[in-house]
Amino acid sequence: MREIVLDTETTGFDPAAGHRIVEIACVELLHHIATGRTYQVYVNPKRDMPEDAFRVHGLSAEFLAGHPTFPEIIDDFLAFIGEDPLVIHNAEFDMRFLNAELQWAGRAILPMERALDTVAMARKRFPGAQVNLDALCKRFVIDNSARDLHGALLDCELLAEVYLELRGGRQPGLELAREAERGSRVAIADRPIRAARPHAPSDAEKERHAAMLEKLSSPIWNDAKPER
Repeated sequence: MREIVLDTETTGFDPAAGHRIVEIACVELLHHIATGRTYQVYVNPKRDMPEDAFRVHGLSAEFLAGHPTFPEIIDDFLAFIGEDPLVIHNAEFDMRFLNAELQWAGRAILPMERALDTVAMARKRFPGAQVNLDALCKRFVIDNSARDLHGALLDCELLAEVYLELRGGRQPGLELAREAERGSRVAIADRPIRAARPHAPSDAEKERHAAMLEKLSSPIWNDAKPER
């Protein structure tokens, strides 16, 4: 099963306010595990870069001016993602920007049903806990020390690991199998094997048993009626 982990960086929060995509990155997964095949491109937004956005990703308008515009990268981007599901952290944000850019370029939009939102997955699994990417990396002990600034490709690579953990890790169900194995295991003591005891008593044992019975007063078996 092929899936695409996807992330974007933008000039702001709302394409309706004129904000644009400035970076797109994708990581290919097969059976929830990264294959090493990636896609990454910087995009010229043909506008200024707000200071707040620059502090998040460090991409300046001057740097981006030397890169292609979104219409110039559409075909390569769509070819990479194909028709496969898109794994996105806070999918509504990225899908809104992607579809705005596609509409401005006169292309068909991507159906929201293609997106699998890892924020929703994490909230369902960890109700009330923080579910941003850094918090999930910490929870799953994923090294995110290189994440000084937001970068779409690095964030995709981290999200691919987080997504795998949210799905249950590299071997889903392994811990349950181990628990079942532990529950069914019977501990056997290491004891020396002894020969079986003979069932018939010896003559000496019979004599000791008869002597013991003589010491009993009114044993109940003397009152027992014979069976018919």
